[in-house]
Amino acid sequence: MSLHDMIAYLSSLGVQALELGCGGYPGKAHCDAADFLAHPEKIEELKGWLTEYNMALPALACHGNPLHPNKEIAERFEKDFKNAILLAEQLGVDTIVGFSGCPGDCEQSQNPNWVTCTWPNDYKKILDWQWNEKLIPYWKEMGVFATAHGVKKIAFEMHPGFMVYNPPTLLRLREAVGPVIGANLDPSHLFWQGIDPVEAVKALGGAIYHFHAKDTK
Repeated sequence: MSLHDMIAYLSSLGVQALELGCGGYPGKAHCDAADFLAHPEKIEELKGWLTEYNMALPALACHGNPLHPNKEIAERFEKDFKNAILLAEQLGVDTIVGFSGCPGDCEQSQNPNWVTCTWPNDYKKILDWQWNEKLIPYWKEMGVFATAHGVKKIAFEMHPGFMVYNPPTLLRLREAVGPVIGANLDPSHLFWQGIDPVEAVKALGGAIYHFHAKDTK
């Protein structure tokens, strides 16, 4: 469906709020942030549709891997994310949903390396390098960019394959970067890791910025 028809259809079902995807892995079918920024009339048109159909827009979504060891891939994801922030500023949206990303195991890597164990010691060394040299510095810088443009909340889905994949890793990054980092709680990604979503809610507390109500049965 077109963006307008999608909003109208959801409204007819009783949906009251929309998270609009604008880049990364899910694509830009409804909202190419760069295109919207280049054509401000499209932003005003979107605002009009949201008002017409009484549809709230609490967040924009941009799920990518800006820490991908392939520089071209990483730059593409980062550009999408920054454009999402700039579009959010124009729309008065203060929350961006996405992934933390995952680097490789060294500067020469071409593929992400998601480490899930700390022994043998090789894995601990990789984790330390990923966190201290890549993840924390990157999101400190991006957090400054986001807040400068009115985005107060970067809500990470805790998804396997990325550095932030459970409550402890989310809280670790939040402690290192600051309160601009929070969680998009999606139970569907927790279930198959053996994580109790209720316990995750308790652990995260005020760090939960957004919610995907999936797999609730």
